[in-house]
Amino acid sequence: MRKSSSVCPAFLFLAGVASLVNAQQGPYPNKPVTVILPVTPSSSQETEGRVHIVKLSEQLNQQFVIDFKPGGSTTIGLAYVARSAPDGYTLLLVSASYSLVPLRSIELPFDRLNAFAPISLLSKRWGIIMSHPSMPTAVTDFIAYAKANPGKVNFATSGVGSQQHLTGAWMAEASGASMTFVHYKSAAQIIPDLLSGRVHLTPVTLTTGIPHLKSGKLKTLGMANLTRNPAFPDIPTLAEQGLKDFEYASWQGVVAPAKTPASIINLLSSELAKVVKSPDVVKRLSHETQLIGSTPEQFARHVATETERWRKMIKEAGITLDE
Repeated sequence: MRKSSSVCPAFLFLAGVASLVNAQQGPYPNKPVTVILPVTPSSSQETEGRVHIVKLSEQLNQQFVIDFKPGGSTTIGLAYVARSAPDGYTLLLVSASYSLVPLRSIELPFDRLNAFAPISLLSKRWGIIMSHPSMPTAVTDFIAYAKANPGKVNFATSGVGSQQHLTGAWMAEASGASMTFVHYKSAAQIIPDLLSGRVHLTPVTLTTGIPHLKSGKLKTLGMANLTRNPAFPDIPTLAEQGLKDFEYASWQGVVAPAKTPASIINLLSSELAKVVKSPDVVKRLSHETQLIGSTPEQFARHVATETERWRKMIKEAGITLDE
């Protein structure tokens, strides 16, 4: 006598349906992916980010579409992604301000420490400390001048608690130089005052600064990255001039909602590492940025290091981020 099966026919049917659905869906990504940018269109963050995203779409043969959700000093976009399903179909492009999120004093609609999973640090922008021609151009000479003239050196920033402000506080702390911080409502207002001599130095991207260096109207204390730019090897870094480990570099990276599967995180990280090494991306961006393409673990360490550095600067300089 044949034994009866103990498997329920309904169970077999449901298992077959599930298998069919999975087969139809296929491997990730099998539908368009939305990449949230928490700033307004036409920013430098969009310009660079779009290059990476277009290349990623080509590599994975799937659309990666940028969507803008600006406002709240990027927190509107961050909150949107934090609430999204952790399935890899909503990602977030972040910049250096992301490392300040855990330090903000305002209440945020998401867990500021555990809402996101790092994927890749894509790049660091080349940066310089731009100075008025009246300032000494060697770091040691500038420090001596600032110490001898307390209150007379004006350091321009794009606002209280901005990355530029924190960079200036770090520079003052590392060198012992006496500087007065002058805060502007937008970075666009700074260069005219720097040219006129109302302020004396400010951090800028190399792309912004080079035209003024070539014209001779402004000077630089040096590269603010940890390595010299291959295209401008004669500009020394601040670190090699005595400001140990000093680095001002706006950067760009990609994160996903927390609990996104590791398989998806690792796939995206691997593909983005290929993106930043592709010849067309290198040709388009390498003069503006150091292309990196890190692992998730390296990106997490980078953010943690920056956050702790800024935490120290904020405490020592008495800076409030949310003024």
